[in-house]
Amino acid sequence: MGTKAKEIVKMDARQIVEMLNKALADEWLAYYQYWVGALVVRGPMRPEVQKELAEHAEEEFKHANMLAERIIQLGGTPILNPADWMKKSSCGYDEPKDEHVLKIIGQNIKGEQCAIEVYSGILEKLKNGGDHITFNMIRKILEDEVEHEQELQDLEQDIKMI
Repeated sequence: MGTKAKEIVKMDARQIVEMLNKALADEWLAYYQYWVGALVVRGPMRPEVQKELAEHAEEEFKHANMLAERIIQLGGTPILNPADWMKKSSCGYDEPKDEHVLKIIGQNIKGEQCAIEVYSGILEKLKNGGDHITFNMIRKILEDEVEHEQELQDLEQDIKMI
Protein backbone atom coordinates (compact mmCIF):
# COMPACT_ATOMS: atom_id res chain seq x y z
CA MET A 1 0.00 0.00 0.00
CA GLY A 2 1.24 3.45 -0.84
CA THR A 3 2.56 5.86 1.77
CA LYS A 4 -0.41 8.25 1.73
CA ALA A 5 -2.84 5.34 1.60
CA LYS A 6 -1.28 3.94 4.79
CA GLU A 7 -1.68 7.30 6.51
CA ILE A 8 -5.45 7.38 6.03
CA VAL A 9 -5.98 3.95 7.64
CA LYS A 10 -6.59 4.76 11.29
CA MET A 11 -6.97 1.17 12.50
CA ASP A 12 -4.42 -1.58 12.84
CA ALA A 13 -4.21 -2.99 9.30
CA ARG A 14 -3.64 -6.50 10.72
CA GLN A 15 -7.01 -6.32 12.47
CA ILE A 16 -8.71 -5.26 9.23
CA VAL A 17 -6.93 -8.04 7.31
CA GLU A 18 -8.14 -10.60 9.86
CA MET A 19 -11.76 -9.44 9.46
CA LEU A 20 -11.43 -9.48 5.67
CA ASN A 21 -9.89 -12.95 5.63
CA LYS A 22 -12.82 -14.28 7.66
CA ALA A 23 -15.18 -12.66 5.17
CA LEU A 24 -13.09 -14.09 2.32
CA ALA A 25 -13.54 -17.58 3.75
CA ASP A 26 -17.30 -16.98 3.88
CA GLU A 27 -17.36 -15.76 0.28
CA TRP A 28 -15.51 -18.80 -1.06
CA LEU A 29 -17.86 -21.13 0.79
CA ALA A 30 -20.88 -19.14 -0.41
CA TYR A 31 -19.56 -19.27 -3.97
CA TYR A 32 -19.25 -23.05 -3.79
CA GLN A 33 -22.63 -23.46 -2.10
CA TYR A 34 -24.34 -21.49 -4.85
CA TRP A 35 -22.32 -23.10 -7.64
CA VAL A 36 -22.90 -26.69 -6.55
CA GLY A 37 -26.52 -25.94 -5.60
CA ALA A 38 -27.19 -24.74 -9.15
CA LEU A 39 -25.86 -28.05 -10.46
CA VAL A 40 -27.82 -30.40 -8.20
CA VAL A 41 -31.10 -28.54 -7.55
CA ARG A 42 -34.35 -30.31 -8.46
CA GLY A 43 -37.98 -29.34 -8.32
CA PRO A 44 -40.40 -26.63 -9.38
CA MET A 45 -39.02 -23.69 -11.34
CA ARG A 46 -35.67 -25.46 -11.64
CA PRO A 47 -34.35 -23.38 -14.58
CA GLU A 48 -35.15 -20.12 -12.80
CA VAL A 49 -33.59 -21.34 -9.57
CA GLN A 50 -30.47 -22.55 -11.37
CA LYS A 51 -30.10 -19.19 -13.09
CA GLU A 52 -30.48 -17.27 -9.81
CA LEU A 53 -28.02 -19.52 -7.96
CA ALA A 54 -25.46 -19.24 -10.77
CA GLU A 55 -25.77 -15.43 -10.78
CA HIS A 56 -25.28 -15.31 -7.03
CA ALA A 57 -22.24 -17.59 -7.32
CA GLU A 58 -20.67 -15.14 -9.77
CA GLU A 59 -21.33 -12.24 -7.40
CA GLU A 60 -19.85 -14.11 -4.42
CA PHE A 61 -16.74 -14.81 -6.54
CA LYS A 62 -16.56 -11.09 -7.31
CA HIS A 63 -16.77 -10.33 -3.59
CA ALA A 64 -13.94 -12.78 -2.91
CA ASN A 65 -11.79 -10.97 -5.47
CA MET A 66 -12.57 -7.58 -3.93
CA LEU A 67 -11.69 -8.81 -0.46
CA ALA A 68 -8.46 -10.50 -1.58
CA GLU A 69 -7.30 -7.39 -3.42
CA ARG A 70 -7.97 -5.20 -0.39
CA ILE A 71 -6.16 -7.65 1.91
CA ILE A 72 -3.12 -7.37 -0.34
CA GLN A 73 -3.39 -3.55 -0.45
CA LEU A 74 -3.34 -3.55 3.35
CA GLY A 75 -0.13 -5.58 3.34
CA GLY A 76 -1.76 -8.87 4.26
CA THR A 77 -2.05 -12.25 2.59
CA PRO A 78 -5.38 -13.77 1.57
CA ILE A 79 -6.11 -17.23 2.94
CA LEU A 80 -3.87 -19.52 0.90
CA ASN A 81 -5.23 -22.93 1.85
CA PRO A 82 -8.88 -23.83 1.14
CA ALA A 83 -8.83 -26.11 4.21
CA ASP A 84 -8.67 -22.92 6.27
CA TRP A 85 -11.97 -21.63 4.86
CA MET A 86 -14.06 -23.69 7.26
CA LYS A 87 -11.80 -22.81 10.18
CA LYS A 88 -12.07 -19.06 9.60
CA SER A 89 -15.64 -18.91 8.31
CA SER A 90 -18.34 -17.23 10.36
CA CYS A 91 -21.19 -18.55 8.21
CA GLY A 92 -20.00 -22.05 7.35
CA TYR A 93 -21.33 -24.24 4.57
CA ASP A 94 -24.59 -26.18 4.27
CA GLU A 95 -24.05 -29.26 2.14
CA PRO A 96 -27.00 -29.59 -0.27
CA LYS A 97 -27.90 -33.16 0.73
CA ASP A 98 -31.56 -32.49 -0.05
CA GLU A 99 -31.71 -31.27 -3.65
CA HIS A 100 -35.25 -29.88 -3.48
CA VAL A 101 -35.42 -26.25 -4.57
CA LEU A 102 -36.98 -25.06 -1.32
CA LYS A 103 -34.32 -26.75 0.79
CA ILE A 104 -31.44 -25.32 -1.27
CA ILE A 105 -33.02 -21.86 -1.38
CA GLY A 106 -33.54 -22.01 2.39
CA GLN A 107 -29.89 -22.91 2.95
CA ASN A 108 -28.80 -19.98 0.83
CA ILE A 109 -31.18 -17.57 2.57
CA LYS A 110 -29.62 -18.64 5.86
CA GLY A 111 -26.16 -17.99 4.37
CA GLU A 112 -27.16 -14.54 3.14
CA GLN A 113 -28.61 -13.64 6.52
CA CYS A 114 -25.35 -14.64 8.18
CA ALA A 115 -23.38 -12.60 5.62
CA ILE A 116 -25.59 -9.58 6.33
CA GLU A 117 -24.77 -9.90 10.04
CA VAL A 118 -21.04 -10.34 9.37
CA TYR A 119 -20.77 -7.36 7.03
CA SER A 120 -22.91 -5.21 9.32
CA GLY A 121 -20.48 -6.04 12.13
CA ILE A 122 -17.47 -5.11 10.02
CA LEU A 123 -19.11 -1.81 9.08
CA GLU A 124 -19.77 -1.10 12.74
CA LYS A 125 -16.06 -1.57 13.50
CA LEU A 126 -15.02 0.64 10.56
CA LYS A 127 -17.69 3.34 10.85
CA ASN A 128 -15.63 5.89 12.75
CA GLY A 129 -13.17 6.40 9.92
CA GLY A 130 -10.87 3.47 10.61
CA ASP A 131 -10.51 2.70 6.91
CA HIS A 132 -12.70 4.55 4.40
CA ILE A 133 -11.74 2.36 1.42
CA THR A 134 -12.58 -0.88 3.20
CA PHE A 135 -15.74 0.67 4.66
CA ASN A 136 -17.05 1.59 1.20
CA MET A 137 -16.14 -1.82 -0.24
CA ILE A 138 -17.89 -3.65 2.60
CA ARG A 139 -20.94 -1.40 2.26
CA LYS A 140 -21.19 -2.36 -1.43
CA ILE A 141 -20.85 -6.06 -0.63
CA LEU A 142 -23.51 -5.70 2.08
CA GLU A 143 -25.88 -4.10 -0.44
CA ASP A 144 -25.39 -7.14 -2.70
CA GLU A 145 -26.02 -9.58 0.15
CA VAL A 146 -29.24 -7.77 1.12
CA GLU A 147 -30.35 -7.96 -2.52
CA HIS A 148 -29.51 -11.68 -2.65
CA GLU A 149 -31.60 -12.38 0.44
CA GLN A 150 -34.58 -10.56 -1.09
CA GLU A 151 -34.25 -12.32 -4.45
CA LEU A 152 -34.09 -15.72 -2.77
CA GLN A 153 -37.05 -14.99 -0.51
CA ASP A 154 -39.07 -13.81 -3.52
CA LEU A 155 -38.18 -17.00 -5.40
CA GLU A 156 -39.06 -19.11 -2.37
CA GLN A 157 -42.44 -17.38 -2.09
CA ASP A 158 -43.17 -17.89 -5.81
CA ILE A 159 -42.40 -21.62 -5.55
CA LYS A 160 -44.61 -22.01 -2.50
CA MET A 161 -47.51 -20.50 -4.49
CA ILE A 162 -47.34 -23.20 -7.16
